[in-house]
Amino acid sequence: MTISQLKYVLAVAEYQNFTVASKHSFVTQPTLSMQIQKLEDQLGVQIFNRSKKPIQLTEIGKKIVEQAKIIVDESNRINHIVDQQKGYIGGEFRLGIIPTVIPSLLPMFLKTFIKKYPKVNLIIEELTTVEIIKKLSEGHIDAAIASTPLENEAIKERVLYHEPFVGFIPENHRLYNQKTIDPSDLELSDILLLEDGHCFKASVLNLCKAFKNDSTAHFHLESGSFSTLIKLAKENMGMTLLPYLHTLDLNEVDQKYLREFNSPAPAREISLIYHKSQLKMQLIESLKNVIDSIVRGAISFNDVKILSPLHNKKGA
Repeated sequence: MTISQLKYVLAVAEYQNFTVASKHSFVTQPTLSMQIQKLEDQLGVQIFNRSKKPIQLTEIGKKIVEQAKIIVDESNRINHIVDQQKGYIGGEFRLGIIPTVIPSLLPMFLKTFIKKYPKVNLIIEELTTVEIIKKLSEGHIDAAIASTPLENEAIKERVLYHEPFVGFIPENHRLYNQKTIDPSDLELSDILLLEDGHCFKASVLNLCKAFKNDSTAHFHLESGSFSTLIKLAKENMGMTLLPYLHTLDLNEVDQKYLREFNSPAPAREISLIYHKSQLKMQLIESLKNVIDSIVRGAISFNDVKILSPLHNKKGA
């Protein structure tokens, strides 16, 4: 029994197809099939039911896969332990980022991080919070940037920043002439929201419901991006709320529609998260330091107190 054989088993269990698994394992399909057959012969059991489409695990196969995950993970840790001891910052680092953060935050730190740590192969995926938790648990990504707190005991959270909400209010809206706004001013019925599945939408709903007991409001328009929400607001379809960093790239014309909240301003908490068993702490710490140094200068609300972050377990 070899580590390579166990990795092949895990690949087939994940993709339920020998050809696809071989491509992701960077070996030929005959080689992968032969090694798995060799392992099955050695153990005297059948791991996969090949007559099923897609391929399925046998009952004993399910138990073998669970143990194989532990063995492969532990074998990977040896290299991480050595790298950490040497202070080496390099190698592959897989990072997930939620959709409402990636457009504004990624351009701010990516170039700096790559320049400072050229030996790191940074692989970035745009993922929802649900996808992030699943991939962290399965070891498919090393860390992620998401809205917290998640209240998941298996996930460690390192707060990066608290990002205030900012109102985007068109000229004909009842709040346009106000220099600042208050959460109690918000009406659920005229707020343009992101589609279901985005944690920023849930944060806005929580914010509104904290001040107005209105659970029957009808949302006539929802969209998948902040850019679309801004366009709809400018068409006088309602107002919307934006995360502060997203407002930094708005042109001068659009910035006249922005209204900050009175102190204390509602905000969301953005954190660097990783599984509690993660050992690539040198890389995680390096990434956090780079983001900290950049965002600290971008979010400078010295005269605004940030409310406790709004809880959010799903979406992005």
